[in-house]
Amino acid sequence: MPLEMNREVFITCAVTGSGSTQDRSHHVPRSPEQIADSAIDAARAGAAIVHCHVRDPETGTPSRKLEYYREVTDRIRDADVDVVLNLTAGMGGDITFGNVEQPLPVKDAGTDMIGASERVAHIAECLPEICTLDCGTMNFAEADYVMTNTPGMLRAMGGMMTELGVCPEIEAFDTGHLWFAKQLVEEGVLKSPALVQLCMGVPWGAPDDLNTYLAMVNNVPSDWHWSAFSLGRSQMPYVAAAVLAGGNVRVGLEDNLWLGKGELATNAQLVERAATIIENMGAKVIGPGEVRKRLNLEKRPPRN
Repeated sequence: MPLEMNREVFITCAVTGSGSTQDRSHHVPRSPEQIADSAIDAARAGAAIVHCHVRDPETGTPSRKLEYYREVTDRIRDADVDVVLNLTAGMGGDITFGNVEQPLPVKDAGTDMIGASERVAHIAECLPEICTLDCGTMNFAEADYVMTNTPGMLRAMGGMMTELGVCPEIEAFDTGHLWFAKQLVEEGVLKSPALVQLCMGVPWGAPDDLNTYLAMVNNVPSDWHWSAFSLGRSQMPYVAAAVLAGGNVRVGLEDNLWLGKGELATNAQLVERAATIIENMGAKVIGPGEVRKRLNLEKRPPRN
């Protein structure tokens, strides 16, 4: 598709993620209160969307506990700042195999495989405006770990999200993931225009070179909404690349811990840096109200 600079850009802040970053920066939030507070700070800094995982408050390891998601959701919705809530639905598809000569049985440590209904239970409970749908199976950086999302699982989860009235954000780590996402729309599992996040530079998905990036962009249907990000020191260059190619941007501690050499970042600082880049390019950073109109989202009220 022809590339045209996006003049009205929304920022997503990926607040904490599920990687082993909790001991690499004291700014990585662990408890539901810390995650919510960091998300609220990011919203005040200019993020229209906050993308949230949850962690064990004591260890910082990734968690799927419903009560943690409920607390994060309630705290964000009770805040005095408006923001679109995006919860992950990526947990529960992890397999860590045995050694190369005896891959089965799989290892208990690192394996967390659950059914479709359980993977979206917190989505049904919290009803965020957006939730993620990792649209494919992929080898990750670890030697024997596989992120597992079968076509059947994705059809089931995508259908549940659509039925709940929650907008799936398609996480595309490679071009084949976009291919299958288009198939889900064609089948009516997902609605069109869909929302896509292009995930660049995640081992071993699409590398973050510009040729691969443009191949990803060119595989997004012209009427869909999309954002893009890359990791570490490539995070801010991809803010500019996404805007130039017609998309929106994602930053945050899930993908990058650093503001500069030797300087650990907060989520709010990363959002502020991204907003500066966008505005210096002559584009406008839009807020959550405009994002809801663009994506046809329903704002959820706080619980009574």
